[in-house]
Amino acid sequence: MLSAEQNAFLTQVGPGTPAGELLRRYWHPVAVADDLSEARTKRVRVLGEDLVLYRTDEGTYALVQEACAHRRVSLYYGFVEGCAIRCPYHGWLYDQDGQCLEQPFEQDNRRARERVRIPAYPVQEYRGLLFAYLGPGEPPVLPRWDVLERTDGQLTLYVEEDLQCNWLQPMENAVDTVHTYWLHGHTMHLKGIDKGKYYYRPIEKYGFELFEWGIIKRRVYRDVGTGDVEEETGHPLVFPNILRLPEGPRQALHWRVPVDDTRTMLFRAGLLPSKDGSTVDGPPAVERVPREVDVNGDHAMTTFSSQDRMAWETQGEVYDRTLENLGAEDKGIAMYRRLLREQIQRVQAGEDPMALIRDPERAVVNFEVSKGQARAEYVG
Repeated sequence: MLSAEQNAFLTQVGPGTPAGELLRRYWHPVAVADDLSEARTKRVRVLGEDLVLYRTDEGTYALVQEACAHRRVSLYYGFVEGCAIRCPYHGWLYDQDGQCLEQPFEQDNRRARERVRIPAYPVQEYRGLLFAYLGPGEPPVLPRWDVLERTDGQLTLYVEEDLQCNWLQPMENAVDTVHTYWLHGHTMHLKGIDKGKYYYRPIEKYGFELFEWGIIKRRVYRDVGTGDVEEETGHPLVFPNILRLPEGPRQALHWRVPVDDTRTMLFRAGLLPSKDGSTVDGPPAVERVPREVDVNGDHAMTTFSSQDRMAWETQGEVYDRTLENLGAEDKGIAMYRRLLREQIQRVQAGEDPMALIRDPERAVVNFEVSKGQARAEYVG
């Protein structure tokens, strides 16, 4: 159980909030390049900030405050000129760093113009995902995650409909080892769906381990029919807001990116290895995943995604942790909350939090996620 103040400390993500300042130290996916294949601009709300993402004439990307500094008109409707964007109302022009370059119909006052700057953030395209850094100072190196870096299979990017709740709810689920039996295994069993069979086994033991990139959860299953014991190690929570896991033969990354305090963007990347190890050329496939509901508008409960979404959203827009009653099964959640508090305090002390890369020669991060092993290593 947390106090209301402790809950706010971990859940609020706007500028100047403790968790918001921590999250701003990392690169986050905010869109897919496919979003701007035809349109030149896209509204993006992330970490409580209303921004406009645009594709420059050079094929790069920029992210600036949506509101023009003049009279707050939306730059979403603006005109992209080279690497700059012009306000559609009075023509004020901003470069990709947010600096005002032109003020038509004003006196040519360079000093006055140079004083006008809107927030702007760096963007990098990586394997079809557009990552943004909203923090201060020199950005860390964008990690070259193994699922995205590999070319020996078909990469698919899944863009889910925004989750209608706070980001911490899906992240605490990432270190909840036993929910899979009831939420996935039992639910699928009752519905006659085969996909949950793996999780519909007694869990004899479970545990958690801190490691360089976050928390690894471990489970020991016993097969009801044979009595065989299987130890599963893997599914690491990659700090602060990523889940790395196998989905059958597919290797996957899940990002949970706060829109604001009550909504969360969900991006997934899945790499299905080719059977012969051959290279798959071309851009990744993109799939848009709508909210899955039944004829009554309720959560469909027929897929892992709809079952998880039910659990997270029915906790409320911001889960009131003053009312909870944690048990032994929630050890991983308590561990993650402590880790989150510790890393927030590092940022408040002017230090880098964990899981940042500053050396570009060590940018590739490989996770070996399999039975018995889950580790990360740098590859230069």
